[in-house]
Amino acid sequence: MNAHTETAPAAAASGGSATDKFLHKEVRADTSPERLSAIIRDVLAALFEVIRKHEITYAEYDALKAWLIKVGEDGEWPLWLDVFVEHEVEAVVNRNRQGTAGSIEGPYYVPGAPELPAECDLPRRADEEGTLLLFQGQVRAVDGTPLPGATIELWHADNDGYYSQFAEGLGIPEWNLRGTIVTDAEGRFRISTIQPAPYAIPTDGATGQMTIAAGWSPFRPAHLHLKVSHPGYQLITSQLYFEGGEYTDNDIAQATKPELMLNPTPRTDGGAGNEVTYDFVLDPE
Repeated sequence: MNAHTETAPAAAASGGSATDKFLHKEVRADTSPERLSAIIRDVLAALFEVIRKHEITYAEYDALKAWLIKVGEDGEWPLWLDVFVEHEVEAVVNRNRQGTAGSIEGPYYVPGAPELPAECDLPRRADEEGTLLLFQGQVRAVDGTPLPGATIELWHADNDGYYSQFAEGLGIPEWNLRGTIVTDAEGRFRISTIQPAPYAIPTDGATGQMTIAAGWSPFRPAHLHLKVSHPGYQLITSQLYFEGGEYTDNDIAQATKPELMLNPTPRTDGGAGNEVTYDFVLDPE
């Protein structure tokens, strides 16, 4: 697959995998009946306002019901919600954070990636395509204190826009381009990987059907996914993007932020590929 085509992992494969992973996640909100009632009433009120504003017809209403059923059949509710809704939840949850800015987790996170030392190669195939990338930096507290032993969960797509465990039939190793890195005594890390490519969300399922029908681009810019944590500090879930990359100004997931941009430059140590440096700052609990 070329990242600049409308092709993406099949909805039935990637959507089903995302749903299966989510169903194995422990979900507990502890929302009171009063709060739940208020949220549901506001959601319905907003929906009713849309119906009145646009004078929705019965034909459009029936098309909506058919589409909602298809989203479930395609296993794409995690995909749809993470693409179109999660960025607002993330903004609310992290609005008071002083440290590194957050971004969406997305549907392709898998816990339990292999643990790796501070200086490491992210697991990848011997013939992995793409530009080599040295990703380095330091994890600190908001007061500047280095955080040794901090954990960095890193995962990203390959040069064709596929994520391991979400692309059936392609022979991608289970933990390809996924790892859990532990920072050194100074909170530093130095990770060798490849620079991911932009990709389209699956366009052959219900999510893509809606996206294309609305005339929207289905593409996400190239990005690295991260979860950074340390005991006594708030975990931050974020994404890092690449300056000048395609789709950074029209990300379908609306998740890009200026403070999360990387500027790759040729490696200064004589190694092949590019390097980027990015430091993470964690807020206390």
